[in-house]
Amino acid sequence: MKKLRFLVSLTTKENDYQLEQAASAQEASRRLGVDLEILYADNDAITQSTQILKALQGDPQLRPDAIAFEPVGATSLPQVARTAAAAGIGWAVLNREADYLSELRKTSRAPIFSISSNHQEIGKIQGQQFAAMLPRGGSILYIQGPSENSAAKDRTTGMHATLPANIHVTALRGQWTEESAYKSISSWMRLNLANKGGIDLIGAQNDAMAIGARKAFEDASQGEEREHWLRLPYTGVDGLAKTGQTWVRTGSLKATVVVPANAGQALSMIAEAIKSGSGVPERSYTIPTSFPPLEKLAR
Repeated sequence: MKKLRFLVSLTTKENDYQLEQAASAQEASRRLGVDLEILYADNDAITQSTQILKALQGDPQLRPDAIAFEPVGATSLPQVARTAAAAGIGWAVLNREADYLSELRKTSRAPIFSISSNHQEIGKIQGQQFAAMLPRGGSILYIQGPSENSAAKDRTTGMHATLPANIHVTALRGQWTEESAYKSISSWMRLNLANKGGIDLIGAQNDAMAIGARKAFEDASQGEEREHWLRLPYTGVDGLAKTGQTWVRTGSLKATVVVPANAGQALSMIAEAIKSGSGVPERSYTIPTSFPPLEKLAR
């Protein structure tokens, strides 16, 4: 049997979870003995679509046997997925629902599936964290991911599902990167909105944006005001060992939600399906956890 070739398409290099996705894919490729190419789309859906189509339409000897990708934009590239399925190439969607999967699975023998973090559950855990840290209620500045991104929408829905009524949320937007949150907070402060009503907690939908927010408050304020902003609890999501969990241990963040990387798991599922001819579930989910545990936050 020829050596398998896999392509992994990720959103950006400027996000620690995406780098962890790359690392998990690389570890899986070494363990499985397959060739691996990793591409980054620089947070641009057109770039991502073009990169994957180029791989699909290239030299048949160099085409990947399967593609795993984390979508940048609002859709999961249905036309590109159909092109891959028609060529008998496996297709795994990471961290996103894709309503075309059932259709493609009916006509393709290649493994076609999604594996995702449960984003609503992530949001629910974050809402529980906010409640534990603000038992008497209060106000949160909440930095969400891109408005068209389904993961950001689901995390917001989940957060509101467990958030007590006595906690008020002011929402800002970011692009999953530290720089984007820094710019969002800086703009918010320039509009003097920071002085209108007290903020008791800074929450972000990933750790990179939480750190970007903290740096923005550190750079844009002075004296007692600066100390006030830096004393507030900051929380994020992803909880990687070298970043989010370390930031919690060192006090830069108060809490995070641990989200297991799944790119490597997707490659393992694809390789097993191709080699054994077995099927894969249409949808699989990883399980997020609070770090530290909720009971510790409540104490």
